[in-house]
Amino acid sequence: MNSPKLIKSYVLMVFLCFLSTVSMSQVQPTLGGTSRMMNNALAEMNKGDFEKANNLFRQIIESNLPIPPEMPYYFAETLFQLKQYDNSANFLNKYLELNGLKGENFEKAKALESMLEKPLNEIKACQLCDRRGYKFQVCFTCEGAKDIEQDCNYCKAKGIVGCNKCVGSGLITKRNVFNIVEYHECDKCGGDGRHTCPICDGTKIESGTCRTCQGVGQLQSDQICNHKADEPRHLSAVFNRMRSH
Repeated sequence: MNSPKLIKSYVLMVFLCFLSTVSMSQVQPTLGGTSRMMNNALAEMNKGDFEKANNLFRQIIESNLPIPPEMPYYFAETLFQLKQYDNSANFLNKYLELNGLKGENFEKAKALESMLEKPLNEIKACQLCDRRGYKFQVCFTCEGAKDIEQDCNYCKAKGIVGCNKCVGSGLITKRNVFNIVEYHECDKCGGDGRHTCPICDGTKIESGTCRTCQGVGQLQSDQICNHKADEPRHLSAVFNRMRSH
């Protein structure tokens, strides 16, 4: 006959095993949530609404949940349709790296890889966009001039700077032979405690590299580049007037 102590130990063991099973089930990752989002994204792709599909795929990534193994391919296809070719290539490479020949969409992935060659080469050869294919825009501060007159950064547009010898006080201290502190007029600033800014010569304005574009004359944008230079506005307006007549 089992003793009460033995029965109590057995019950405690069963309870601990139950808690362990529950705990493991709580931390085990699930693809349920991401699978639903991916199915919704695929439905949007079938409708031709790649913007919505793009947003759904990004939600999957940002959720920090397990990503379905075929998702990188579908995301790459979506990005290709949106002409985000560099991003498309990145996700396609990740898909092939993770799945290789075993991927359900391996053949389609290789076909997409071939389709990406031309637009990626066009991006590399284009001087109008960055390496990702986003068009450069003219710097709104210097209007492409690269150098510009702007508030002096050294003196913060004050025209003056504090004397570094007397720390702006106009006085310097010395100890005499009796160890007594004596105050003397600063010989560097003449007791003013400040100097004319050596960069702008007191004008408060300096000419130099545009700080907005760092002297490049252009800025990145979120506009996909078509690799064609914009037509000058005044010529475009003349052309439109001629065509209207």
